[in-house]
Amino acid sequence: MTLRVAMNGVTGRMGYRQHLTRSILAIRDQGGVARANGDRVEVEPILVGRNAAKLEELAARHDIAHWTTDLDTALSDADVYFDAQVTTARADALKRAIEAGKHVYTEKPTAETLADAVELAELADKAGVKHGVVQDKLFLPGLLKLKRLLDSGFFGRVLSVRGEFGYWVFEGDWQTAQRPSWNYRAEDGGGIVMDMFPHWAYVLENLFGRIDSVTAKAVTHIPRRWDEHGEPYTATADDAAYGLFTLEGGTIAQVNSSWCVRVDRTELVEFQVDGTHGSAVAGLRNCKAQHRTATPKPVWNPDLPVTERFTDDWTEVPDNGEWDNGFKVQWERFVRHVVDDEPFPHDLHSGARGVAVAEAALKSSTEGVTVRL
Repeated sequence: MTLRVAMNGVTGRMGYRQHLTRSILAIRDQGGVARANGDRVEVEPILVGRNAAKLEELAARHDIAHWTTDLDTALSDADVYFDAQVTTARADALKRAIEAGKHVYTEKPTAETLADAVELAELADKAGVKHGVVQDKLFLPGLLKLKRLLDSGFFGRVLSVRGEFGYWVFEGDWQTAQRPSWNYRAEDGGGIVMDMFPHWAYVLENLFGRIDSVTAKAVTHIPRRWDEHGEPYTATADDAAYGLFTLEGGTIAQVNSSWCVRVDRTELVEFQVDGTHGSAVAGLRNCKAQHRTATPKPVWNPDLPVTERFTDDWTEVPDNGEWDNGFKVQWERFVRHVVDDEPFPHDLHSGARGVAVAEAALKSSTEGVTVRL
């Protein structure tokens, strides 16, 4: 059996690296996705986008037989539609795919507004198509180890979660920026809240509980940047956001997200979880833990130099297995969801809840209020 996957937006950095080469092409090269009955589902990509020259070059480079600049042509030949376009173009393309009766899998945010995100989920349900949203961070080794601790009861009652995400994105004048310029223009769908808060929504929901309320402050720290052609432009989108979330059950989570921070962490994102019986710090790949029986007793004394190395008081959580690329793992699960109806909770309804959190954060920042969901 072969699934033909129309892939829209894979000429971009994330779409190309994570979804095309490290997921779909890796699955193709390994002979497909294993099914429960022992058979395998092969995947065949169909590239679709606006730039014919880029599509033709990618197809030739990776031995991909089919590409087109016409979405309707791609949909007519595909079983599954995947979207990694800029946010402003996503909802309309997903609607067209759903109306064509195609299963859909998409990057987030699924839409620019909550109303559009909910409409997409309802349209997909009504059409009877399978639908999924990329929630890659749940499949990272560090968070899988953290979930292992949670499932074991290691933490006791979870009290709080503190997340730090970000790095310095160069302005583009004296060093080339690491992110595309549209990320910093609100009129083009940019902004760190819409980019990252849907991530924090599914991470918090799947590990600790759904979000009950949001208090946030979104800011534009750097108002002037330079684009891919070296031309200056005004940054109209938020480049940093500071969020406080209350979760069902009473856990408090606070997450800082910034493209204007210099990294003094082991990894670009880290979550510290503190509970009555233990704590842990998890990043993309690593996770370390400290049980209450091994917790030291620091004494606050600003008049004496600190001699204790607090970072030595933690124990690394072992891998205890091999970790595949998180995007690829989720792609394989979605393929099995399509062909075998394997459970897949990361659907458009989940994606809409992520948009709801981002929308609430922007409202909280603008109005200076706590927004309940």
